[in-house]
Amino acid sequence: MLAQRSSWHKFDSVAPWALGKSFRTCHGHAVNEPNSPLQIRDYRFFWFARFFAVFSTLSMVVLIGYQTYDVARSDYGMDSPEAAFQLGLLGLAQFVPLFLLTPVAGYAADRFERRKVVVFANLLDSCSAIALGVLTWLDALNLPILFSIAAAHGAARIFTGPAMSAIGPNIVPPRLLPKAIALSSIAWQAATVIGPAIGGLLFALHEPLPYFVSFVMLIGSATLTLAIRPVYPPDEGREVHPVRRMVDGLQFTWKERFLLGCITLDLFAVLLGGATAMLPVFARDILQVGSEGLGIMRGAPALGAALVALWLSFRPVEHNVGPKMLWAVVIFGGATVGFGLSTDLWLSLFMLFILGAADMVSVFIRGTLIQLNTPDSMRGRVSSISGLAISASNELGEMQSGVTAAFLGAVGAVVFGGAGAIIVTAIWAWLFPELLRAKTFEPQYREPERGRAT
Repeated sequence: MLAQRSSWHKFDSVAPWALGKSFRTCHGHAVNEPNSPLQIRDYRFFWFARFFAVFSTLSMVVLIGYQTYDVARSDYGMDSPEAAFQLGLLGLAQFVPLFLLTPVAGYAADRFERRKVVVFANLLDSCSAIALGVLTWLDALNLPILFSIAAAHGAARIFTGPAMSAIGPNIVPPRLLPKAIALSSIAWQAATVIGPAIGGLLFALHEPLPYFVSFVMLIGSATLTLAIRPVYPPDEGREVHPVRRMVDGLQFTWKERFLLGCITLDLFAVLLGGATAMLPVFARDILQVGSEGLGIMRGAPALGAALVALWLSFRPVEHNVGPKMLWAVVIFGGATVGFGLSTDLWLSLFMLFILGAADMVSVFIRGTLIQLNTPDSMRGRVSSISGLAISASNELGEMQSGVTAAFLGAVGAVVFGGAGAIIVTAIWAWLFPELLRAKTFEPQYREPERGRAT
């Protein structure tokens, strides 16, 4: 029997909401359940740990790309197209580990204590950060080293995502999970805007400095994660061979059509509808606003997403969630088309703002549906598959935009992609009617029957 503690969030082994609908007494006094995830001590640690990790990760990604291009031009004497091609290879170097290690990362999140998996990934990434800082200081970077560190960075990212995603539902009550996801999205979006900006400023002051700052923040993220109470995956299936468990995760996602529809909708819609790869072309040649305008344009979608995430943290979507998710993707595609056709900076910024806001609605609903429609024993593996789909849509979407632009031009590529996102949404609504039937976040998956003890 559990001993009583002075506050509900200090129970170590069992979350208080697992003890009943309400936790009635504590030293003889009534204790109210939280109304916000931020009232939960573990969630506050979780929020800041995610912010620090994403801040560091995105700062490093931008600077690794900048240094790769600079090294290719300065040290290898490549012309601009050749150096730009190296950026494509850099993206590939980060994506290959994501693709290969996704099943392993999902298995780890469902087999080992989840905080320790996150800490392992943060420590691995911190090694990349300190290596980049030291090598930049010594002026000893070359393309093979940059590609190798980028691959290690990609490997760390794939282990962080599934384990961190699986921790969230274990530290907040199910009724607060939609708010928790919205608040977590604020951490991600804020870090997305602030991380690259501060990283760039620090790089201008002293080139190794942003990597040393990323190292400190990754260690901070690991420390905050360890401050969360232990989060163990369910004991069931531990005797099953690791390869079998990985295959089970893929089979579960494939057979659960509702999950498959959510994950693949994001994969194909964003793969087609990504406009960010063409932003430099629009800034330089179409809108003619230069690098200053490019920075503003890069921040517009994140601003729209952050404001919507803040709104959803107070007023989360609760009804007709499936249809609203589909309509959000349609609006995302329409805003992409509008941006592609615009020749005015302010209209373009407005379209990018709407694009980010609509994408946030889709991400919020899809993330909540995936979390609540996945049994805890499968959360790590399903999250890793979802993370791979997101990475593929981003990385491969940029490649698709570049190839399409070679044939249709930048405007044609963006308009084609936005229209494609709308068409994909219509097809998915037909292929997966389960998405249209999802009126609430109530789980749709079928809980497997457990054998009875004899």
